[in-house]
Amino acid sequence: MPNCLTLKKSNCKNCYKCIRHCPVKAIRFSGNQAHIIGNECILCGQCFVVCPQNAKQIVDETEKVKVFIQSGDPVVVSLAPSFVANYEGIGINSMRDALQKLGFYDVEETAIGATIVKNEYERMLAEDGRDIIITSCCHSINLLIQKYFPQELEYLADVVSPMQAHCMDIKKRFPKAKTVFIGPCVAKKDEAEHYEGIVDAVLTFEELTEWMKDENVELKKELDSNNESRARFFPTTGGVLKTMAQNVPGYTYMALDGIENCVAALRDIESGKIHKCFIEMSACVGSCVGGPVMEKYHRSSPVQDYITISNFAGEKDFDVVQPEAVELKKHFEFIEHRLQMPTETEIFNVLRQMGKFKPSDELNCGSCGYNSCREKAIAICQGKAEISMCLPFLKDKAESFSDTVVKNTPNGLIVLNEKLEVQQINDAARKIMNIRSSSDILGDQVIRILDPSSFMKVLRTGRDIRGQRVYLAEYKRYVEQSVVYDKDSRLLVGIMRDITDEENQREKKENISRQTMEVADKVVDKQMRIVQEIASLLGETAAETKIALAKLKESIQDE
Repeated sequence: MPNCLTLKKSNCKNCYKCIRHCPVKAIRFSGNQAHIIGNECILCGQCFVVCPQNAKQIVDETEKVKVFIQSGDPVVVSLAPSFVANYEGIGINSMRDALQKLGFYDVEETAIGATIVKNEYERMLAEDGRDIIITSCCHSINLLIQKYFPQELEYLADVVSPMQAHCMDIKKRFPKAKTVFIGPCVAKKDEAEHYEGIVDAVLTFEELTEWMKDENVELKKELDSNNESRARFFPTTGGVLKTMAQNVPGYTYMALDGIENCVAALRDIESGKIHKCFIEMSACVGSCVGGPVMEKYHRSSPVQDYITISNFAGEKDFDVVQPEAVELKKHFEFIEHRLQMPTETEIFNVLRQMGKFKPSDELNCGSCGYNSCREKAIAICQGKAEISMCLPFLKDKAESFSDTVVKNTPNGLIVLNEKLEVQQINDAARKIMNIRSSSDILGDQVIRILDPSSFMKVLRTGRDIRGQRVYLAEYKRYVEQSVVYDKDSRLLVGIMRDITDEENQREKKENISRQTMEVADKVVDKQMRIVQEIASLLGETAAETKIALAKLKESIQDE
């Protein structure tokens, strides 16, 4: 996992929103948790932006910067030019006053470094005779090429970023200084950490705002009226081009923003369709003013932000001391993926497990976050995804399980909506009511097949009925009926257990008992007549016989 991004595991709710918005699918799911894959992540910050649970966290370096200030060495800020879009109505002088109250030695604009980088781009175009040049200002774009388009590394301008160029310039002028970049980008934290000794720490605008709030430092609403520079256009789409002369014969100059557009261009370059071109690439839509940690990101206005930058910028360049080209060189190495591509057999086996047996089964709905079922299968093979992430698979599985239970239960089930229309009926219920096919009754009123009074009572009172014995005269069947109302789904469920055989057995037993009692009564009556005739002879014996027969009758009645 990238050191500048962390994950609060307890907050991850397994919604897959991060993988849906990750342009390179550098997120792994395991144990209902998302995990960022470090060697695949390009630190565009989209997972941080879209996470509804705020499970993604950017590592805060505020305490590290405070230690720098306490050390006594001068700590100089390189402030990203997008600050004027983040802090509305605030100029560089106002920012300098506020940050000096926090203990910083001085505050300068990163646009100074942008001027240096722009000058080097113009030199490269004029002198090096390169076929294609891709700007290297955006660290996320650099990582994209390093990790996913290594064949295009030769076209990536081997030049430091404006942040690095400015901090190098600061350290030349203040040899003991610590440099701190403040901006709207997650990737800059990684860039500062990877290329050691140039930028000592990186803060986001959010971290700076929180620090000023803790120290009760307020920004004074004041825009600057001088020191205008066109390098302040750098954080906008086409901002690099706007500062350049664009006068080298035979070259096409273009600006692209958003990962998808940049990927499309890189594929065109890879296929040999593009030549003699200078391409400004930005990972964020709208470039840096659309950065993931712009405080106004969720309520941003691209047009208004551009106008704000335009009003603050100018038509001149900062007066800079241009370093030698060799001093601005930056090496970009290929960053290899650790995960191997699975075989076609492995992919096919996973697709089968997902219920994808033929191409028409591959819906490519994207609910799992992957662009296709095949991509998802590859991710499963690589241990990055789980089969349960497939919504159609889960839906089919749940429905299949539900259908199996409903179909095989011996009890009759009938489901009605609140209009008492039949929504579902199983085979056992159809058998009880002699219904040939479900289609004969689905959508019709239940009164066609059943007395609706029990369902109406439950719907009216909200109280379920359980174990009610009912005789369905039309079908000559006895059932034990329960009616349940599900408020969430607004459905009535009728459950009928056929007890016709039980009732028949009970009636048969009662008939046998009644016949036995009748026989006993006849025996008693006959015996009593005999007793009366020979009373004088039997005496007490007759009374004992009567008692014994009476007890026999009682025992039969008890049964």
